[in-house]
Amino acid sequence: MTYDTCGHWLADVEDGNARFAAGEGSGLRTEHPGDNWRMSGTRGEKSNKNNSEMEFGMFHQFPALPGRSEKEAFAEAFEQIDAAERWGLDAMWLAELHFDPQRSVLSAPLSIAAALGARTERIKIGIAVQVLPLCHPLRIAEEGATVDHITGGRLIFGVGRSGLPRTYEDYGVSYAESRERFAEVLDIVELAWSQPSFSYEGKYYSFKNISIAPKPLQTPYPPVRIAVASPDTYPAVGERGRPIFINARYGSFAEFIPEIEAYRRARAQAGHEGRGKVYLRVPAYLAPTEQQAREEPRESLMHFYREQAQRLRDSLSRAGTRTIEGRVERLRRIENLSYEEALRGQVLVGTPDQVTDRLRHLQEELGIDGILAELNCGGLIPHERVMTALRLLCQEVMPQFH
Repeated sequence: MTYDTCGHWLADVEDGNARFAAGEGSGLRTEHPGDNWRMSGTRGEKSNKNNSEMEFGMFHQFPALPGRSEKEAFAEAFEQIDAAERWGLDAMWLAELHFDPQRSVLSAPLSIAAALGARTERIKIGIAVQVLPLCHPLRIAEEGATVDHITGGRLIFGVGRSGLPRTYEDYGVSYAESRERFAEVLDIVELAWSQPSFSYEGKYYSFKNISIAPKPLQTPYPPVRIAVASPDTYPAVGERGRPIFINARYGSFAEFIPEIEAYRRARAQAGHEGRGKVYLRVPAYLAPTEQQAREEPRESLMHFYREQAQRLRDSLSRAGTRTIEGRVERLRRIENLSYEEALRGQVLVGTPDQVTDRLRHLQEELGIDGILAELNCGGLIPHERVMTALRLLCQEVMPQFH
């Protein structure tokens, strides 16, 4: 079974020939995880039978704004998160980005999640995503469980592989190994969280009779969501039964339809209940007037697309990338993208009424269950305008779906 994606925050996975066993008294002992053992579907996720309901989240990178100190970057991000808590946003999503000081100061999402758990009481705190191949599985299991307690059981554990081979090189990890490493780390974390003790033998990790503390507050553990992108990923993650993230960038939203259908079909064929939840990470911007909504994010959005093109260009020469990831095609599409084309594509930009209408259409077209609104896509939008966009999302759009 393969979990395979691309994109700068996404997962790309293949199960290795791992063997693992739960501790005494658990009743669980199995060979290859793709053969006889499958984690149950949407653990920790509540069923949503009302199609009009959606989960509203903000995707945050703690951008390193030009001319601002790192201290100011943290302060502004925390002010936005405090406002999201007051205004009733469902979830705050934290990126994981490394070695790019001109872009972001958010390299330790679980540390930030713990800080948010201490300063908020209600909002869910998600990781989007934890780059599992760069983590030691036992350490991340311990830290994630600790954060789940600090947040009072509000952690959502989003996981991925990342589509930035340069980051792997800087960490001294082969990008070609990332799919197998992802699978092993995720299996180990889930075992560590759910079993009193366990043993595991894999290609990269082997443990005997391990028991971690603390266990997560949520039972059996926090909700796990997996990032997807390349076509073969959708049915593979569907077989595993996990909710998915999809990453909107350019092109038409309708391009996601075949992949989402493949995900839900594979999920049903594997015997999982429910249709399978889909969450859309999407560049978004709201303003009181249509003119403001179109013009205010222009510089930041175009900066984002230029940076994406440069990262794609750089990744083409890196070892470990795969043809199925479509990097050449994505680069070709983005290199000459105009702002008008971007606004007609995979973005949510407009007045609250316009964004509400677009979301209702996406519910019908894609069957999405929630969004991760990237309200400062490109990182150049001033703090005050981000606050306005967030307020409009929370106070004028979100109530239409709750």
